[in-house]
Amino acid sequence: MLSTINTGINEQDRKKITEGLSYFLADSYTLYLMTHNFHWNVKGAMFQTLHLMFESQYNELALAVDTIAERIRALGFAAPGTLHEFSKLTSIKEPTGVPVARDMIYELMQGHETVVRTARTLFPIVQSAGDDVTASLLTNRMEIHEKTSWMLRSMLDD
Repeated sequence: MLSTINTGINEQDRKKITEGLSYFLADSYTLYLMTHNFHWNVKGAMFQTLHLMFESQYNELALAVDTIAERIRALGFAAPGTLHEFSKLTSIKEPTGVPVARDMIYELMQGHETVVRTARTLFPIVQSAGDDVTASLLTNRMEIHEKTSWMLRSMLDD
């Protein structure tokens, strides 16, 4: 016997929310991969600082993508989970090759800002549907991404 979801958000709204969350998940996962890549490949005078900072950031993102995917599942839909799917959904443009450290910082700053913009596009449907749980998740993630973007931007200001 199949059980139906009856949490006060109709199926049509849940579907719209999960479609938006799928884009948000793809952006977050792409940012996770880019951050992990930069952690592995950073070099130069700021190696130790950036290596540790990028590690902290990708660990935080690893937990975040799990939370986002689980929210999609709780709303009753399958979460995208392959690089192929993420590459179709993400708004983040990954650099080719291995950028120098300063460019890595800039790329990550832009990535965090992209994730925030993607999150903001979800609010009208989330608020219309009365989905306070997703709104809370988005608000929390936006706060983290905005703070991280600010910290990265501060490293670029001379």
